[in-house]
Amino acid sequence: MTQQVTFTRDELRDALSENDLTRLSAMLHGADPGEIVEELRRLRGEDRAIVFRLLSKDQALDVFERLDHPTQGDLVRLLQAHETAAVFEDLDPDDRVSLLDELPAGIAAKLMRGLSGGERELTAVVLGYASGSIGRRMSPEVVTIPIDSTVGQALGRAKSRALEAETIYTLPVVDQSRRLLGVVGLRDLLAADEASPVRDLVVKANTAQATEPAEVAARRCSELGHLALPVVDHEDRLVGILTVDDALAILEEAESEDQARMSGTEPVRGHYLATPLSRLVRSRVVWLLVLAIGASLTVQVLEIFEATLSQMIVLSVFVPLLIGTGGNTGNQAATTVTRALALGEVRGRDWFRVVRREMAVGAMLGVTLGGLGFVITGLLYGLGIGSVIGLTLLTVCTVAATVGGTMPLVAKAVHADPAVFSNPFISTFIDATGLLVYFGIAKLILGI
Repeated sequence: MTQQVTFTRDELRDALSENDLTRLSAMLHGADPGEIVEELRRLRGEDRAIVFRLLSKDQALDVFERLDHPTQGDLVRLLQAHETAAVFEDLDPDDRVSLLDELPAGIAAKLMRGLSGGERELTAVVLGYASGSIGRRMSPEVVTIPIDSTVGQALGRAKSRALEAETIYTLPVVDQSRRLLGVVGLRDLLAADEASPVRDLVVKANTAQATEPAEVAARRCSELGHLALPVVDHEDRLVGILTVDDALAILEEAESEDQARMSGTEPVRGHYLATPLSRLVRSRVVWLLVLAIGASLTVQVLEIFEATLSQMIVLSVFVPLLIGTGGNTGNQAATTVTRALALGEVRGRDWFRVVRREMAVGAMLGVTLGGLGFVITGLLYGLGIGSVIGLTLLTVCTVAATVGGTMPLVAKAVHADPAVFSNPFISTFIDATGLLVYFGIAKLILGI
């Protein structure tokens, strides 16, 4: 057994800064691949390429497969074509396509031309599907079992392709036209008599359409608890398979993207410490500009009611409280409904039920918060101010929850990302609306 050599981050950085390749090579020899991956993701530019060049062939393939796709893409751009050709050839077709999506067209075409005929054909199958579809993320390397096989023949077929296939634990059973008839588990095959026909062990298969969204298919695979989900075309012909580890990776990417957009930024792919500052700025600046423009509505509302504020300065004290409460209420509703959409608990046709529920929730929250606001501000500033605050909180919470719950459904209806319509935009909208409600109630009750 090869002894696993460990090194500290400082030792690696010192060797790189001193350009001591002999010491660096000794550190990497026999080192844990996971440790090398972590350090590569933290490094930038030529340092990353230098470390990768010093790895043995087996180490290089193992490490490269463990890297996320943006880091793989950055590494390929730094290395010479001949240095990446062998690694690219050994990748699985779905991983190969994900890497190609990260590369400039010229480099991608050059790598594709360097593939062997069989690997190029498998990669082309995955490339043929639209970005974002499960066909783009599936593996076309599937062990299929003909329906007229015996158990012994099926086991032999699985054993002969065990090293090249994505998985052999779930085996699709097909007819002569490659139409999917069901699946059979490896455990069931091992437990059966080798002379038994496979058709006696076949069970109905849950499938994914190759053109459906990757996140939808991945969530179905995860919820069903399957090790793999066959992927079929519109004629139920088998085109690939989605394994549970790939499904979980897709869901993790989707969750990271949703969390970033709910916070008003584009997701940063790759390791944070190795991401160029320019890319971090680009991921945030557009959203900040959009939100700044939206926030100008709040300023305009304040200007409209400037005379009202000048007559009763105390009203300005409660502005942050009211718009903050409204924004938080809307964000809570949006986050809840966005999650329900992602899990399939809510669909577009449920919009009326969602609106009704969120309106009721908002009203109940408004009664609770408004009641407290009425009592506290009434004691401190008089019943008039207390009534204004209480009614404003009741109205703002109801409106905010209703709008927050509706926006993700509107986004879904127009085929946009629900997370984009969530927290930042809702906060801006509720700020302006809340001020209009606040000053309108104040003028009505206080007569100013």
